[in-house]
Amino acid sequence: MSAMKIDGKAYAAGLRDRIGDAVANLPGQPTLAVVIVGDDPASHVYVKNKIKFTIATGMRSVEHKLPADTSEDDLIAIVRDLNADSEVDGILVQLPLPKHLNENRVIEEITPDKDVDGLTEASAGRLSLGKNGLRPCTPTGSVMLAKDALGDLTGKNCVILGRSILVGKPAAMLFLEQNCTVTIAHSRTQNLEEVCRSADILVAAVGRPQMVKADWLKPGACVIDVGINRVPHPDKPGKTYLVGDVDYKPSLETAGSITPVPGGVGPMTIACLLRNTVLAACMRRGWDMPDNLSF
Repeated sequence: MSAMKIDGKAYAAGLRDRIGDAVANLPGQPTLAVVIVGDDPASHVYVKNKIKFTIATGMRSVEHKLPADTSEDDLIAIVRDLNADSEVDGILVQLPLPKHLNENRVIEEITPDKDVDGLTEASAGRLSLGKNGLRPCTPTGSVMLAKDALGDLTGKNCVILGRSILVGKPAAMLFLEQNCTVTIAHSRTQNLEEVCRSADILVAAVGRPQMVKADWLKPGACVIDVGINRVPHPDKPGKTYLVGDVDYKPSLETAGSITPVPGGVGPMTIACLLRNTVLAACMRRGWDMPDNLSF
């Protein structure tokens, strides 16, 4: 029996519609500021999509395009100006930055109340302590898709494969908030395949192409594949294509539901960024939180 495909693209479109409805009923217009440094093609495509969807949901977009040789002090000065700008609700510094810039130092300059990527130490601390704050986008999207597939997650065994600060660790916290029993596994976990087979929900976030095989899965498991890996195409010499951290086609026969790559978790990241911008605006400005953005 083939697993149900979890359509992240469709869910993200529905979430953007809800965001647009929420924005239309706010007393003012939320504003997202995006800062991009350099000429990385993938980053520019990503930022272009963020700006497009920000405007499509009724919010205002502010963009700062900076040359690759921008100094760290100049970049930080722009971030501080955006912190001080009362019209700006969310600040996103597009990563990766050029190698001469210290990403951690730059991100820590973002005021936590405008940290719509949820990457600052203060945001991580609020998540860890269970306090209100802005949550990282990709882990949030992963939880949304799991809930859409399974409904109430209470009591589910959730294995997070990967312990990065960007996905693995915050995902563990967010699934704990949903009353899951959470295990974080990684490259040094003993009996890794057996640990994965215990999961009602398996979140694969290791960045290793097709590492998770079908026989690693518990029959009927919900599989959330966060990996985005570009690998050589088997039938087209010189060409590449995208695969996840899970061996997708064979896993369709074991999993109960699974996210494809592309079209799974990826589209949720931008949608959750827009959601965070609305939440940031409401928290900063004292507006009522939109009921339709909870999950």
